[in-house]
Amino acid sequence: MYVIRIWDLPTRLFHWLLVLCVGGLIATGTVGGVWMEWHLRLGYAVLTLLLFRLLWGFLGGRWSRFASFIYSPRSLMDYLRGQAPLEHTAGHTPLGALSVFALLLALATQVGTGLMSDDEIATFGPLGRFVSGDTVLAATGFHKNIGQYLVIGLVALHLLAIVWYRAVRRQSLTKPMVLGNKHLFSPVAPSSDGLWDRIMAAALLGVCAVFVSWLVSVGYAF
Repeated sequence: MYVIRIWDLPTRLFHWLLVLCVGGLIATGTVGGVWMEWHLRLGYAVLTLLLFRLLWGFLGGRWSRFASFIYSPRSLMDYLRGQAPLEHTAGHTPLGALSVFALLLALATQVGTGLMSDDEIATFGPLGRFVSGDTVLAATGFHKNIGQYLVIGLVALHLLAIVWYRAVRRQSLTKPMVLGNKHLFSPVAPSSDGLWDRIMAAALLGVCAVFVSWLVSVGYAF
């Protein structure tokens, strides 16, 4: 049995921060009222995290890079038949990769429409002033209906997959995302997770945070 570093620390922190922020978004969006200010702040935080993950998908550790979990249809079929090579199961599996991309895309769409939404009461996104009234209306409708239920549904599927892997395959998906390592029967190339990687990740996150802060400030500058 080999102990391999699969998930680098920046990827793990991204994952758990995203979990907290999305949970907070669902809660504050449901309650509404005075909590909408926090809903906006959490939305900006999610946008920052998504931008970071986009960059980290090219610069991060071996198994965090998009290149490691973009699979062909044939690879997906091999996985479903139980014939996938270890390289396709060490990190995100072909089926898991589809779930990851779907959730990231849904969150990006939800955040994007949120930036242009207006509840016509007291809460409006910073970019609404740059688009037409019809666009604001469409973005608001999507954000409050299809978008939020799509995100909730994908999160529910993600949680069900975790339970299924634990109950049926006797595999924990959460433990490696906490500790970073996986126990594998054959060796694979580990993810780089040294001090330089973490400094670079912190710098990238800072750049993303500054950009989102600027975007919001421009939107609310009258």
